[in-house]
Amino acid sequence: MNIAVMEKPAKVAKNGVDVPTLLATIGVVKDMPPAAKFQFRAKGEWVSGTHSRATVNGFFGAGEEQSRDQDFVIEGDHPAVVCGADKAPTPVEYLLSALAACLTAGVGNIASVRQIDLESVETTVEGDIDMQGILGLNDDVRNGYEGIRATVKIKGNAPAEQLEKVVQQSIARSAVFDMLTNGTKVDVAIAT
Repeated sequence: MNIAVMEKPAKVAKNGVDVPTLLATIGVVKDMPPAAKFQFRAKGEWVSGTHSRATVNGFFGAGEEQSRDQDFVIEGDHPAVVCGADKAPTPVEYLLSALAACLTAGVGNIASVRQIDLESVETTVEGDIDMQGILGLNDDVRNGYEGIRATVKIKGNAPAEQLEKVVQQSIARSAVFDMLTNGTKVDVAIAT
C-alpha cells in the first residue's frame, strides 16, 4: 500500500516581509541566544526653548556593532499652548507613535509568517495626560499618561478570529507594549 505524504508548502515572502529570512533569524537566535542581545541608542541635543533633536544610528546587535547607511533625525518640541514653538511632535506623542509602530510591525510580521495576505492595518493610539503634574501644580497628579488606548483595525484574507489572534500575538510580543505595561528601570547620569 502506498501512503502519500503531504508536505506543507514552503513559507514565502508576504506583505513586504521576507518570511524565509525572518524564520531563519528566529532559528539562529534559538540556537544561539547571545545573538538576541541588542543595545539601541539615541543622542539628543537641545536646539532652543523646548525644541530638541535626537540622532539615531549605531547599535549593538547580532553579536557585533551595527550601523546604518544614514542617521535618523528625530525632532521634538511642545505646542505653542504649552510654551513651545510647535516645530515637531511632543515626546509623549512619540511614545504613542512608538506603540503604534511596534504593534503594526508585529501584525505585519505575524500575519506574514501565518501566510495571511493583509489588505490594511491601522493602529490608532490615544493617551490622556493631566498637565497639572508636569507643570508642578499638583504633586498628586502623575507627570505621564494616566491611560493609553490603542485600536487596531485589520483587514486580510483570513477569518476575523484568525486576524484577532494575529493582533493578540503582536500585543504579546511587542517590546513597547511590554515596557509601558511592565515598566522599565531607567538610570540617568548627570555630567556638568
